[in-house]
Amino acid sequence: MKSLELKIDGMSCGHCLARVEKALKKVDGVAVGPVRIGYAQLFYDPSKGTAAAVLAALDEAGYSARVLEPSAVPA
Repeated sequence: MKSLELKIDGMSCGHCLARVEKALKKVDGVAVGPVRIGYAQLFYDPSKGTAAAVLAALDEAGYSARVLEPSAVPA
């Protein structure tokens, strides 16, 4: 499993958290970690899913996201 930290734009409430979690859980091979407003951590099996598939799922749900470098992950 690979770890992926995301900065997600457009989130502002609990409904957004639930929508992002739901979108992430639909991606094959993804295990969702902590999701906070503007941020998500997940783990994925590269043989089943890709970072591009995760970003596409979030885009389809109405959110833009980018992969964070490990040093940029909020505490």
